[in-house]
Amino acid sequence: QVHLVESGGGVVQPGGSLTLSCEVSGDAFKINAMGWYRQAPGKGRESREWVATITTGGATNVRDSVRGRFTISRNDARDRVYLQMDSLQPEDTAVYYCNDPRGYWGQGIQVTVSS
Repeated sequence: QVHLVESGGGVVQPGGSLTLSCEVSGDAFKINAMGWYRQAPGKGRESREWVATITTGGATNVRDSVRGRFTISRNDARDRVYLQMDSLQPEDTAVYYCNDPRGYWGQGIQVTVSS
Protein backbone atom coordinates (compact mmCIF):
# COMPACT_ATOMS: atom_id res chain seq x y z
CA GLN A 1 0.00 0.00 0.00
CA VAL A 2 1.21 3.48 -0.91
CA HIS A 3 0.01 6.69 0.69
CA LEU A 4 0.49 10.04 -1.04
CA VAL A 5 -0.14 13.44 0.58
CA GLU A 6 0.13 16.70 -1.35
CA SER A 7 0.79 20.12 0.15
CA GLY A 8 1.78 23.62 -0.94
CA GLY A 9 -1.20 24.69 -3.00
CA GLY A 10 -3.05 27.97 -2.71
CA VAL A 11 -4.01 31.17 -4.49
CA VAL A 12 -1.46 33.13 -6.49
CA GLN A 13 -1.56 36.01 -8.95
CA PRO A 14 -0.66 35.49 -12.61
CA GLY A 15 3.10 35.37 -12.98
CA GLY A 16 3.55 34.05 -9.47
CA SER A 17 5.08 30.82 -8.20
CA LEU A 18 4.14 27.88 -6.02
CA THR A 19 5.90 24.69 -5.03
CA LEU A 20 3.86 21.55 -4.51
CA SER A 21 5.17 18.73 -2.35
CA CYS A 22 4.09 15.09 -2.29
CA GLU A 23 5.04 12.98 0.71
CA VAL A 24 5.17 9.26 -0.08
CA SER A 25 4.85 6.55 2.52
CA GLY A 26 4.03 2.89 2.85
CA ASP A 27 6.16 1.29 0.16
CA ALA A 28 9.50 1.35 -1.64
CA PHE A 29 9.25 4.89 -2.97
CA LYS A 30 12.81 4.87 -4.14
CA ILE A 31 12.22 2.26 -6.83
CA ASN A 32 9.35 4.02 -8.56
CA ALA A 33 8.89 6.74 -11.06
CA MET A 34 6.47 9.40 -9.86
CA GLY A 35 4.27 11.96 -11.54
CA TRP A 36 1.96 14.95 -11.22
CA TYR A 37 -1.45 15.31 -12.87
CA ARG A 38 -4.09 18.04 -12.77
CA GLN A 39 -7.84 18.31 -13.14
CA ALA A 40 -9.44 21.57 -14.23
CA PRO A 41 -12.43 23.05 -12.35
CA GLY A 42 -15.80 21.53 -13.16
CA LYS A 43 -14.33 18.62 -15.10
CA GLY A 44 -14.51 14.95 -14.26
CA ARG A 45 -11.74 12.52 -13.43
CA GLU A 46 -11.57 11.39 -17.06
CA SER A 47 -10.25 14.84 -17.95
CA ARG A 48 -7.32 14.60 -15.55
CA GLU A 49 -4.20 15.46 -17.52
CA TRP A 50 -0.59 14.46 -17.10
CA VAL A 51 1.73 17.31 -16.09
CA ALA A 52 5.16 15.85 -15.30
CA THR A 53 7.08 12.66 -14.57
CA ILE A 54 10.38 11.87 -12.88
CA THR A 55 12.11 8.49 -13.06
CA THR A 56 14.11 6.79 -10.34
CA GLY A 57 17.25 7.97 -12.12
CA GLY A 58 16.06 11.57 -12.09
CA ALA A 59 15.12 11.89 -15.74
CA THR A 60 12.21 14.30 -16.15
CA ASN A 61 9.54 15.12 -18.66
CA VAL A 62 6.79 17.76 -18.62
CA ARG A 63 3.85 18.53 -20.87
CA ASP A 64 4.43 21.08 -23.58
CA SER A 65 2.15 23.74 -22.08
CA VAL A 66 4.23 23.98 -18.89
CA ARG A 67 7.71 23.33 -20.28
CA GLY A 68 10.08 26.04 -19.15
CA ARG A 69 7.74 27.02 -16.30
CA PHE A 70 7.28 23.84 -14.23
CA THR A 71 10.04 21.65 -12.81
CA ILE A 72 9.61 18.25 -11.19
CA SER A 73 12.17 16.93 -8.72
CA ARG A 74 12.52 14.29 -6.01
CA ASN A 75 14.27 13.88 -2.70
CA ASP A 76 14.65 10.18 -1.99
CA ALA A 77 16.07 10.79 1.48
CA ARG A 78 12.83 12.54 2.43
CA ASP A 79 10.50 10.38 0.31
CA ARG A 80 9.15 13.46 -1.44
CA VAL A 81 8.38 14.61 -4.96
CA TYR A 82 8.10 18.30 -5.79
CA LEU A 83 6.56 20.40 -8.54
CA GLN A 84 8.02 23.88 -8.79
CA MET A 85 5.60 26.07 -10.73
CA ASP A 86 6.75 29.46 -12.02
CA SER A 87 5.09 32.05 -14.25
CA LEU A 88 1.71 30.65 -13.33
CA GLN A 89 -1.21 31.52 -15.58
CA PRO A 90 -5.00 31.35 -15.01
CA GLU A 91 -5.17 28.24 -17.21
CA ASP A 92 -2.98 26.45 -14.67
CA THR A 93 -5.84 26.63 -12.18
CA ALA A 94 -6.70 23.05 -11.22
CA VAL A 95 -6.57 20.41 -8.55
CA TYR A 96 -3.11 18.87 -8.71
CA TYR A 97 -2.56 15.20 -7.90
CA CYS A 98 0.55 13.23 -7.06
CA ASN A 99 0.67 9.86 -8.79
CA ASP A 100 2.44 6.53 -8.40
CA PRO A 101 2.14 4.74 -11.77
CA ARG A 102 1.10 1.55 -10.04
CA GLY A 103 -2.29 3.22 -9.55
CA TYR A 104 -1.97 5.26 -6.39
CA TRP A 105 -3.18 8.86 -6.11
CA GLY A 106 -3.03 11.57 -3.52
CA GLN A 107 -6.15 13.39 -2.37
CA GLY A 108 -5.33 16.39 -4.57
CA ILE A 109 -4.56 20.00 -3.76
CA GLN A 110 -6.08 23.16 -5.18
CA VAL A 111 -4.01 25.66 -7.14
CA THR A 112 -5.81 28.86 -8.13
CA VAL A 113 -4.21 31.51 -10.34
CA SER A 114 -6.23 34.70 -10.28
CA SER A 115 -5.79 38.44 -10.07
